[in-house]
Amino acid sequence: MNSPLPPAEELALVDRELAQLDARRLYLLARRDWLLRLVQQSGAAVVQWGPAASGSPAWTAGPSGPAKEASAPSAQNVLLTLGAVLLAVAALAFTLVSWGSMGIAGRSAVLAVVTAAALAAPAVLLRRGLRSTAESVAAVGLLLTVLDAYALYAVGMPDADGTGYAAGAAAVLAAVWAGYGSALRTLRIPLPALDAALALRVRAAALPAALLGSAALLVGAAQSWSAGSAAQALGPAALLLAGAALGAAAAWREPRVWGAALVGGVAAVVGALGALASGAAVAPVLVARLRVLEEVWAATTPAADPYGPGASAAVGLLLTAGAAWWLSRVSARPEPGVLAVVLGWSGLFTAPVLLGFPVAVVFAVQLAVTGAVGFLALRRSGRGAGIAAAACALAGAVNVSLGALDGRAATFAVWGLLGAGCAAGAAYGPAARWVRSAAAVCAVGYATGLLVASAAVTDLAVVWWALPVLAVAAVVAALGPRLGAVRLPAEIAAAVAGVLALALSAGRPGTLALTLALSGVVCAGAAVRPERRVLGWAAGALFVAATWVRLAEAGVTAPEAYTLPVTVPALAVGFLRRRRDARASSWTAYGPGLAATLLPSLVAAWADADWVRPLVLGVAALAVTLAGARWRLQAPLLLGGAVLAAVAVHELAPYVVQVAGALPRWVLPALAGVLLLAVGATYEKRLRDARRLRAAIGRLG
Repeated sequence: MNSPLPPAEELALVDRELAQLDARRLYLLARRDWLLRLVQQSGAAVVQWGPAASGSPAWTAGPSGPAKEASAPSAQNVLLTLGAVLLAVAALAFTLVSWGSMGIAGRSAVLAVVTAAALAAPAVLLRRGLRSTAESVAAVGLLLTVLDAYALYAVGMPDADGTGYAAGAAAVLAAVWAGYGSALRTLRIPLPALDAALALRVRAAALPAALLGSAALLVGAAQSWSAGSAAQALGPAALLLAGAALGAAAAWREPRVWGAALVGGVAAVVGALGALASGAAVAPVLVARLRVLEEVWAATTPAADPYGPGASAAVGLLLTAGAAWWLSRVSARPEPGVLAVVLGWSGLFTAPVLLGFPVAVVFAVQLAVTGAVGFLALRRSGRGAGIAAAACALAGAVNVSLGALDGRAATFAVWGLLGAGCAAGAAYGPAARWVRSAAAVCAVGYATGLLVASAAVTDLAVVWWALPVLAVAAVVAALGPRLGAVRLPAEIAAAVAGVLALALSAGRPGTLALTLALSGVVCAGAAVRPERRVLGWAAGALFVAATWVRLAEAGVTAPEAYTLPVTVPALAVGFLRRRRDARASSWTAYGPGLAATLLPSLVAAWADADWVRPLVLGVAALAVTLAGARWRLQAPLLLGGAVLAAVAVHELAPYVVQVAGALPRWVLPALAGVLLLAVGATYEKRLRDARRLRAAIGRLG
């Protein structure tokens, strides 16, 4: 095949076109799923175009399904990556833990055979078209070569210089990986060993080479800065020169990288200088407030350190932020703007502490700085600087909130102001939705915290703190549609507050039952609205849970005596409804009645050390499962199967633990890795099987 392009450039062109084809395929798959849903909703027949057995196109009928949350290639890559990681962990555990139990010959033979197999397998997998699987196995093989080098050092050369051996082994491994990558050109894993050498010949390697040069520049700069003499700085200077030459060569080979490399290099220098100052000044100030958690409301705020950096650190941070801001104006790049926001916030937020101001002044300044960056996040939420401002506002709010825990008055004042500011931010219409949602969540959180603090001041028992916390969820549920675009995140935060209320009341059964019942009332009130009808199920579950907590407090150990009288008439009513309305779901007809007995009995069986209850429950669950399969009903089939599986796990768990304890620790990760690799290699077939199973369950009543 003749081509006017050099082989390396044509290879890069082919890779780009393949990437475009993959992107087009993913788009068409998503479009196809959308069209299948439309056809299914309309009730028309669904036909799919696929290859026949002879290789010619054919029309075949097939079911449609919901849109995939992750495409098949991405999910397959996740499985293969997890499998490779688990195999790598198993190999490390075997080498480092089980190494001493084998002789020298056994050690060498095991690692040599496994490494050879891992390096040879990708060639076979590539011939079968399993490129992703080949990449994962090749990655494991390359890791095994590193373990081989370590094994050779540990067994054959234990007295050799470690640094020198590591340098020599790295050079040999680089050569081996380069040869391996040249032999299997389709693989991408070994290519990073090649980027520096190819930078002057292949444009596709220019960007990795530029990254390598940047890393070399940073390492050389750090070593030159710490050198004690000119002689000690000679080696780092050579590293700087080599990195500069490599970066310049890469930028010369790839003109599109030149402008970004220049601006990025300057920004990295500005960022490195700012990081040196902020690391010495900001981190101790921010971390010091964690000591407040040791004793809340103890008024133990430490005095300013007379030997601290003082104003110089804050001034340095602000000057660096100003330089970064200027660079963002002249370069039109987002990175310097992000750096300017972070460094500016760091300098202003820590300045009152570094200067030794009184506590009240420190809180006032830090609240003002937090509000300023929060307002910047609201105004510029779609840009890099706005995202950085939102992160700084969150960090500042958390830090100043921790500091306010040192005193009662400070807690109510600071948390109240921050909560009001978050509520105002959530109501600011021009801001992006994600910023307003975050502000709404923070507002709900501060309201919850204030009510907890109020309950703590009254010296109530902790279990009674649950009632004011539950009031937050009630208020959010009452506001409902008036919350607008932030309704869902606010309701999620309110649900978290409700869970906190249940946790606080768990210390006393009577209070827990009361909190469960009140939570059910809140959910039932929210379920009145049509768009929140699903909360009716949660309300019913909470009411049932409150009842069972009361029964448990009364010493009831046989829940079937209370559930069976409810289950039998409920199933009878469901049967009559299904006879009158064949379209009624089995979950509506039989779900509540079955769950009323199966679930409490399952909880009792897991807590029962005897064998009678699990046996009876298992037989009943098996009968329910068979009945659901016989009459094609979802609720009996799935509920009975789930309870039966839970009972089986309860009975087999002790034996599984004994078997797992007898195996070496590296065996389980190895088996899991092999399983994931096998599933990843046959991912498409498993996906089709899962779709058929889902379609079969969906056709049940």
